[in-house]
Amino acid sequence: MVITGSAGLIGSEAAGFFCEKGYDVVGIDNNMRMEFFGKDANTEWNRLLLEKKYKRYQHHSIDIRNEKAIEDIFRTYGKETVLIIHAAGQPSHDWAARDPLKDFSVNANGTLVLLESFRRYCPEAVFIFTSTNKVYGDLPNSLPLQEQETRYELAPDHKWHRGIDETMSIDQNLHSLFGASKVAADIMTQEYGRYFNLKTGTFRGGCLTGPRHSGTELHGFLSYLVRACLSGTPYKIYGYKGKQVRDNIHSLDLVNAFYHFFQAPRSGEVYNIGGARFSYCSMLEAVEMTQEIVGKKLRYEHVPQNRRGDHIWWISDVGKFKSHYPGWDLKYQCADIIREIFEIQKTVV
Repeated sequence: MVITGSAGLIGSEAAGFFCEKGYDVVGIDNNMRMEFFGKDANTEWNRLLLEKKYKRYQHHSIDIRNEKAIEDIFRTYGKETVLIIHAAGQPSHDWAARDPLKDFSVNANGTLVLLESFRRYCPEAVFIFTSTNKVYGDLPNSLPLQEQETRYELAPDHKWHRGIDETMSIDQNLHSLFGASKVAADIMTQEYGRYFNLKTGTFRGGCLTGPRHSGTELHGFLSYLVRACLSGTPYKIYGYKGKQVRDNIHSLDLVNAFYHFFQAPRSGEVYNIGGARFSYCSMLEAVEMTQEIVGKKLRYEHVPQNRRGDHIWWISDVGKFKSHYPGWDLKYQCADIIREIFEIQKTVV
């Protein structure tokens, strides 16, 4: 199988997961995350761990926009490829505004390059794309949210109280440039499924997290929060009084969802995926949990101006996925995730 972004959070979790199930994994990752976010985002350590631990893992430092290099990979391994997990990309809406051309070329063009090689060389395989809830833009901010002491919340009788489902529109609202480039990749993945009758699944994630994350200020919420608390680095909370809500899904829970889809794939399917009501918190609540687990006070400040296009409240409704794959369920809650991140980071910070 082929996994892009294989040294990143989701890609490395997937690589280890499938190697342990006996699959040979071709990993593609050129450590562009460090180019985006600096040395703290370096994923080289993760690549080295994979290569050391798994003989079935083979790494290729390739840019997913490089058509020839990607085609060579699929020409070489296509006949044996049963699954492609596309987890590579530029993941920050703040960074996208700095270089819109690179953001779009990585997220949209890179995805198209992979889809076309998939169609040409292994059309019987399954293609999974890691999309984002940012494809819905800022439409969730129009929900009738109620301010509470530590979070914003929806009334219990609201149709999306348990989470936002796939019927929410992705049209005619502010997405951020990152959200727009992911929309292009998201729709193209669906189209390759429906138009060419290929097995494709698009997973629109909330906050994807876990101990494999090389978190930075611009991307990697819980990972960076734990690191800042451990190291004494000042932390900034942008907008919404720190009461913005996120559902957080552990990378292993997400990869397990990929596995269920792989076992019984569909064509052109889309799923909202996240921690749902099982694993969610506001920024203020995450800070409180982190301080309690780490045993230190976080040096943080509140910046009144929110990030443009940022969500005030997001909880994923995972009901559609669970109805299709009733054997899957979430296992990690926010405190579990923070504790696991802490156990890893306290040895290196």
